[in-house]
Amino acid sequence: MTPSLFMQSALRTIEMESKAIQSLSGFLDPQFPEACQALMAIRGKIVVTGMGKSGHIGKKIAATLASTGSPAFFVHPGEASHGDIGMIAQDDAVIAMSNSGETPEVLSLIPAIKRIGVPLIALTGSHNSSLSKQSDFHLYAGVEEEACPLNLAPTSSTTATLVMGDALAIALLEARGFTAEDFAFSHPSGSLGKRLLLKVEDIMHAGVDVPKVTPQTKLKEALFEISDKKLGMTSVVDDNGSLLGVFTDGDLRRALDKDLDIKSTSISQCMHSGAATIDPGKLAAEALYVMEEKKITSLIVLNEQNQPVGVVHLHDLLKAGVA
Repeated sequence: MTPSLFMQSALRTIEMESKAIQSLSGFLDPQFPEACQALMAIRGKIVVTGMGKSGHIGKKIAATLASTGSPAFFVHPGEASHGDIGMIAQDDAVIAMSNSGETPEVLSLIPAIKRIGVPLIALTGSHNSSLSKQSDFHLYAGVEEEACPLNLAPTSSTTATLVMGDALAIALLEARGFTAEDFAFSHPSGSLGKRLLLKVEDIMHAGVDVPKVTPQTKLKEALFEISDKKLGMTSVVDDNGSLLGVFTDGDLRRALDKDLDIKSTSISQCMHSGAATIDPGKLAAEALYVMEEKKITSLIVLNEQNQPVGVVHLHDLLKAGVA
């Protein structure tokens, strides 16, 4: 095949699968909201099952449901017939998928599902299949033809099934009032989870790693403190440990421009008050916002007694994936 023929094949596949997806809107009927209501009513989990390519799609649909507020898991129909049917409880619901609606491994589960007494939602490409007829709710996701030129390999049909599963998951998400914060709890390692869940106290430098000097500290000694703590700054505190100000690399450059003697000049002559601070319980994303607004790289963390209990550095935010 020439490059142009490869391109033609790819475009034909995309167009055929796009057509299959677009046609789904015409297949939605009252059974879709009824299926949604049934899933909203259960107290247990949604069990998804399917064989072959439908099984692969089923795993993705189960994962999407689980991450968007509808607890779900996938059960292989072959394994279910050999004991895993016990994973389905009376408070659950089952979504069974089969393009033909005649997959033997899936059909063999129906008697047990009926005996348990849980809602059965069929997702098939046939209105008159055995699976669709024996289900409580039927979601049709049929296609006129597969993108495969032999009309054999599941392509358009699996795409349509996936989209119908996504439609179901998103409908349930909206019905539950699922929020970005809820999503973050389901994805604590993702970028959104880090932005919405990670707090300043989780990543700040604390304890002996917090640079502190008193107003009487000589500039030379303050430089040792800055160098030792490696944060490019030091807090300045009074005898009670309350914050008075901050001394940064920028303050050092200004002091040197004035030809101040670093051995005799006290830090009170060089520091600046009104330092940007943040509460340890605030989100790390808020710390990033303050840093960007103030154009600084370190932020002092204060407790309720106005005492420095930590410092968060821009590098900490970068390392944590917040920035």
